[in-house]
Amino acid sequence: MTETAPQAQAFLGTGRRKTSVARIRLLPGSGKITVNGRAFDKYFLLETLRMQAVAPLVKTESAARFDVFVSVKGGGPTGQAGAVRHGIARALLASDANLRPVLKADGFLTRDARMKERKKYGQPGARKRFQFSKR
Repeated sequence: MTETAPQAQAFLGTGRRKTSVARIRLLPGSGKITVNGRAFDKYFLLETLRMQAVAPLVKTESAARFDVFVSVKGGGPTGQAGAVRHGIARALLASDANLRPVLKADGFLTRDARMKERKKYGQPGARKRFQFSKR
């Protein structure tokens, strides 16, 4: 019978924004971030999106303590960055419950509930109406 080496404790978190869903795995490591099998800076090309996505790690000063593995799908780049931020915050909370006040104060644990409003029948869009004519 062969024994395997013990696995490092992984902390999981799920983040959502608009139609994007991000699944996060935090492992003790050196601070490497991988998104959908690609390097972090190759996936999020804009600096603002990169800053938004790693904001919880920067705020809690734990960027160098964890390797972050992200699986994100749905939506566009901005929604995905927001979902990654939410997921990282939840995973950090799973790793250390004492971080809750810091994460909560900056709103990292709040799910952004704003979604695109659905189109309604009898009109061309969500709010727009067909042109009215009296005759």
